[in-house]
Amino acid sequence: MIRVGVVGASGYAGGELLRLLLSHPQVEVTQATSESSAGKYLYQLHPHLRGRTTLRFVGQAGLTPCDLLFLALPHGEAQARIAEYAALAPRLIDLSADFRLRDAAVYAAAYGEPHRAPEWLPRFVYGLPEINRAALIGADKASGVGCNATATILALWALIRAGMLPLDQPIIVDLKVGSSEAGRTPTESSHHPARSGVVRPFALTGHRHEAEVRQAFADCGALDVRMAITSVELVRGAAAAAHVTLPTGLAEKDIWAAYRSAFSAKPFVRIVHEKSGVFRHPEPRVVAGTNYADVGWEYDPETGRAVLLCAIDNLGKGAAGSAVQCMNLMCGFDETDGLTFGGFYP
Repeated sequence: MIRVGVVGASGYAGGELLRLLLSHPQVEVTQATSESSAGKYLYQLHPHLRGRTTLRFVGQAGLTPCDLLFLALPHGEAQARIAEYAALAPRLIDLSADFRLRDAAVYAAAYGEPHRAPEWLPRFVYGLPEINRAALIGADKASGVGCNATATILALWALIRAGMLPLDQPIIVDLKVGSSEAGRTPTESSHHPARSGVVRPFALTGHRHEAEVRQAFADCGALDVRMAITSVELVRGAAAAAHVTLPTGLAEKDIWAAYRSAFSAKPFVRIVHEKSGVFRHPEPRVVAGTNYADVGWEYDPETGRAVLLCAIDNLGKGAAGSAVQCMNLMCGFDETDGLTFGGFYP
């Protein structure tokens, strides 16, 4: 058993972390912070935790040493106090964007301000296990993942890695997202639209998560990826549709082979490409509450036009689920511990 704490536990990502950790066979949650709700029971902000814990929120001044700290703070806050958190726990997992990008200049360009602890950036392993599993095993620091970046990376991963997707083209990614991307207090913003139908259009400056996607494929060459995000009538979920042009004349079996090669050893990626039925393609409602990513495609062999698909729960695989999966790899637990909930239907 390890003792873990969650800093910034009052938000949606913090609540999802607590839900997963309270059922984890190798974990004891010892503390959860909230400055505005210190003294309140966790279930007073996260009603789904009623009856599962009697822990109360504490302020950050009340943090005590533990084995691992999850940082679920708003972007920009973890980097300001990272040395303090590192002194409290030998392992850190930060869910914000603060340590996702390895290059401080890239961070400044994407987030519009200089990084306040650039010397810490190389110490964090990018926390998407599906592409970084080996580096996460035994690591002591992992970053979070961007939900939209996660869906985009996994949509593109199989065919880029197989060399089947030419990179001398703009890759247009249309993302439909749930309102929880805006956080506990939804506000319309350029990067996380809170209202249904709000679109974040293409722009020269790009979406912040584009830098994360380019970093994931940096060893493949320059990637021209452009994101457009629309909030739809959904609370949880992110569905990516990457519009690309593939070589003409590819056989279905060749595409299947690329996807199986990429994902057969990934316990939380499911290939969804059916010829009939209601759910022939990835659907975010099917993965709600889970750590699964469903991937698939549509392809016209005559023109080469294709759509590469991925559906995730933005609070699960796009945030807390991946963070817990990172913890499992860092601590030597089974990679699937605490994450086997398979969703619900209908």
